[in-house]
Amino acid sequence: MSYFNNLFFGIYPYIAIFVCLIGCWIRFDREPYTWKAGSSQMLNSKDMRIGSNLFHVGVIFVLMGHFVGLLMPEAIYHVFISTESKQLLAMLSGGFFGLVCLVGLVMLLRRRLTDPRVRATSSNSDIFILGLLLVQLILGLLTIIASTSHMDGSVMVLLATWAQSIVTFQSAQAAEAMETVGIIYKLHVFVGLTMILAFPFTRLVHVISAPIWYLGRRYQIVRQR
Repeated sequence: MSYFNNLFFGIYPYIAIFVCLIGCWIRFDREPYTWKAGSSQMLNSKDMRIGSNLFHVGVIFVLMGHFVGLLMPEAIYHVFISTESKQLLAMLSGGFFGLVCLVGLVMLLRRRLTDPRVRATSSNSDIFILGLLLVQLILGLLTIIASTSHMDGSVMVLLATWAQSIVTFQSAQAAEAMETVGIIYKLHVFVGLTMILAFPFTRLVHVISAPIWYLGRRYQIVRQR
């Protein structure tokens, strides 16, 4: 097993997760008013609604597919579907929702870069995370093309082994599973881990937000004229 393979896929995942958890905790505790999506719709709503809807619908289904596909053990999904059929289903659904997400993201990124008012209120982290999302989506769609050369599900099993080994703290087994997969898959995983690392420093934190504080607040008294 190579040193870099062990570093990137056996050790780096835990560094990314640790930084994400601690960074989110510190940011929520020290800078709670920065914990927001930072919508720019009031500055210019053109392409905002359709682009945002396409992006969010696409990314939700893509993330759900990754979660189920990578973390569900073979013994469970083999009751319903074979490995080969699961790969085909993942390619079709992932390709469709990946393209939906990509179209929405390109619309949002073009708007943020070309509209003077939106661009003036955008931080460097906004541009960085949108660019990183674009790279990750393109890599994800390229993995679908690469998967057409091995429809037996072998690579999908290795990727699932990697993910399940990470969550069960078997770093050596995780790194070993990634040893033989293609470079496009390794890049896709690496960029995904980098997004987790950058998560607490960007607007992505709004993903884990919920207005639960409103449930415990006191009623507002509104007086009539």
